[in-house]
Amino acid sequence: MQHFPEWRYSPETYLLASLLHDIGTTEDNMKNTQLSFEFQGGIQALNLLTQNGAPQSAAESVCETIIRHQDVGETGNISTLTAVIHFATLLDNAGANPELVHKETIENVVKAYPRDGWTGCFAATVRKESKVKPWSHTTKIEGFAEMVEANETMRPYD
Repeated sequence: MQHFPEWRYSPETYLLASLLHDIGTTEDNMKNTQLSFEFQGGIQALNLLTQNGAPQSAAESVCETIIRHQDVGETGNISTLTAVIHFATLLDNAGANPELVHKETIENVVKAYPRDGWTGCFAATVRKESKVKPWSHTTKIEGFAEMVEANETMRPYD
């Protein structure tokens, strides 16, 4: 909000998308579907939120954001919520755009919620999905696991 004050999105919907965006990467979800983890996760989030009384617009926004949270690129349009998730995910997993978040903020978040080797864990998840599902959407990002492992921004906190 500091860098893009004109962007409008619901903080509650952002929280839900943040909490649920990788739900499709769990062991059960990876082995129980042929879907790429983003698609499985989006469908699960939509069902979960709808069944628990979330407004349809919020549930659908979270679903779309989860499905598209790895659709990074230079063409096409995405929702504001998806753009915010892109920034957060790319910072967390690839170290991109660190200038958008103050170093003290990163340190405070990591102190409260340690990464506990997240970089290696996520790189392994990327490799696993790419091996088990060679058609998966994860394969769209060439050299993705290596990019995650080369994350210099978050390396000190892993």
